[in-house]
Amino acid sequence: MEGEEANLRQIALLRRAVDVKPEEQGAMLMSFVFFFFVLSGYFILRPIRDAVAAASGVQQLPWLFAGTLTATLLFNPIFSALVVKFPARKFVPIMFQVFVSNLIIFYVMIRFVSPGENSTTDIWTGRAFYVWTSVLAFFGTSIFWCFMADVFRSDQAKRLFGFIGVGGTIGSISGSTVTATLAPIIGPVNLLLVSAALLELAAITVIYFPSSPRGVTVTPTGTRDVIDDEVIGGSVMSGVSSVLKSRYLLGISLFLILYSVGSTFIYFQQSDIVGRFYADRAARTTVLARLELTAQVLTIITQVFFTGRIIRWIGLAATLAVLPVLSMIGFGALGVMPVFATLAAFTVLRRATNFSLTNPAMETLFTVVPREDKYKAKSFIETFVYRGGDQLAAWLYAGLAAIGLGLTGIAFTAIPISAIWLVLGVWLGRRQAVLAAGETKQLAAVSNLSVIPQV
Repeated sequence: MEGEEANLRQIALLRRAVDVKPEEQGAMLMSFVFFFFVLSGYFILRPIRDAVAAASGVQQLPWLFAGTLTATLLFNPIFSALVVKFPARKFVPIMFQVFVSNLIIFYVMIRFVSPGENSTTDIWTGRAFYVWTSVLAFFGTSIFWCFMADVFRSDQAKRLFGFIGVGGTIGSISGSTVTATLAPIIGPVNLLLVSAALLELAAITVIYFPSSPRGVTVTPTGTRDVIDDEVIGGSVMSGVSSVLKSRYLLGISLFLILYSVGSTFIYFQQSDIVGRFYADRAARTTVLARLELTAQVLTIITQVFFTGRIIRWIGLAATLAVLPVLSMIGFGALGVMPVFATLAAFTVLRRATNFSLTNPAMETLFTVVPREDKYKAKSFIETFVYRGGDQLAAWLYAGLAAIGLGLTGIAFTAIPISAIWLVLGVWLGRRQAVLAAGETKQLAAVSNLSVIPQV
């Protein structure tokens, strides 16, 4: 009896933080744990990757971005082929186990093959590691949110994605803390095995994921648990064709490209300033991890207390407008005061806003597209299109620098780009509301006709 009462108290406490229904709790909590493992594994690696970028110099970043773009282009058909042949509970773990295997290979290369820091082998292994870690960042996070868009409906996403994001934020904080604390003591290379273990746990989480709380899926044959479906099927290239045919998906693509342009501008300026002010790899890794940790602490406070409420109160369109407005202000401040303190404050606020508000809002956009597009088109957009945006921004930054613009001029150039991004975000939010209303009416009509029974 006491155990039952304690359980009820825990459920009541949980529902104070998030508007979750009893049938949604299992999937929501497992999603929380899944995201924790994904981002804790990645954020152990991120400062190590960024230290490689700072060591290479800002002039090498366009080439590193080009390598990442090429890698994502090659990786997308592999992912789509798995989607065609296997159900979600199988192809998602397979992808994470591929990441784990590659990470172990890098550990062996750096630990036993490379003759030492700054050697030719070390430099090229580091650049390959940069490309691979960037691919992991895009595909790992994208695959997680593909799965979430499949598991939850639009109305559920607006209520639950903010809380689920807390799991990722805690994972980010944990990963950044581990790297900031242990990198100076045991060296970055030994942290690769810790990351591999966490990514393997992410794969295991999917295998034991509970039934979807989506309730019903509209099919001619009846009710099915979407994540236990046989296979999604279709063709390997259908994701690309879906993006080209849909104004909505093209709009999402452009939204991500514009976000990527702003992020890349900040990233290049970060690499430039950090590379000049911090002399060695351990110092650069530590300061970057501390910036990441600060951003994640601010993120988790927002996610726990405000994200779900903000999206419901101001709507999806206004939520998608918050980060563009912040970017216009931040780039203006950076143009006036192009120093590390301004860059650090802008970076922390932008990352926190992205993780706590823009990312859950963006992922909600995909809950109203067909199931095949939730994996294939979504993955294509969030990997190749996003990476293509990075590449475009990298060469744009290099071009602006080549014509003589410094940090100030480039920062001011980003302001009108952010204004266009703002208008597009508002349109996408309004369009999603129309599509979600249509989906709700369709489900209600099917239920009333008893074609698919209520769950």
